[in-house]
Amino acid sequence: MLAEQNYRFRLNKVYIDLLFCRQIPLSLPGKSIWIMCLSDSIRLTSYSAFLFDFDYTLADSSEGILECFRIVFRRHHWENIPDEMIKSTIGMTMDDSFSFLTGIKDKEILASLKAEYRREADEIMTDNTQLYPDAVSFVKWLKQHGMKTGIVSTKTSRRIREAVDRYRINGLFDMVVGMEDVQAAKPDPEGIFLSMRRLDVSPEQTLYFGDSIIDAKTAEAAGTGFIGVTTGVTSKEKLQKFPHLQIVASLAELL
Repeated sequence: MLAEQNYRFRLNKVYIDLLFCRQIPLSLPGKSIWIMCLSDSIRLTSYSAFLFDFDYTLADSSEGILECFRIVFRRHHWENIPDEMIKSTIGMTMDDSFSFLTGIKDKEILASLKAEYRREADEIMTDNTQLYPDAVSFVKWLKQHGMKTGIVSTKTSRRIREAVDRYRINGLFDMVVGMEDVQAAKPDPEGIFLSMRRLDVSPEQTLYFGDSIIDAKTAEAAGTGFIGVTTGVTSKEKLQKFPHLQIVASLAELL
């Protein structure tokens, strides 16, 4: 339930947003006013399309991701790369992740490392991907209310569909855009633009949910609303530095 609270604002250099309790400039002279607004909440029904990042937003694939990297790194005798450093790359493209973790820039070597990783992922990734129950409940709620939903991720769409099929919830998402479906990865907005075309919605009708700075930048570039979740490794304080409607610890907070 959305709780109502009274807030008192001065209209001189104070900002009020009746929908989001966020700030918009007002230029009236110094007067005081009492306003009823929704406390730290948004009206989800004001939107038509809800797009989600995958890793750390809808699901936790970190164990599978870590193990794939560990296997590749052991094969090449890179033993000193900590797990937390690997986790910080979740959401990047595979090329960017390997380059960040190893310092390698050569495209052919990166392509070879990526191919090794994908061979390992074919064996272990889906079994090591756990969907967040709160996220599944939230998407179910959206579909019950007739909303359009989709996933936009730097993961391949094939891998995402494998995970979704494993949980038998493939009907919850109208479309999936993965790394192989676009020319430019996030934070380029191509994936969101493609999704909006498929769903026949505008940026003003669309919310994007994500856990990382990359996700926040993607939503900003696409002109959509952004809701951050702290189920990944990016803190609330870091996400708050980018345009957002709300930052939540769990998607269940929005119900």
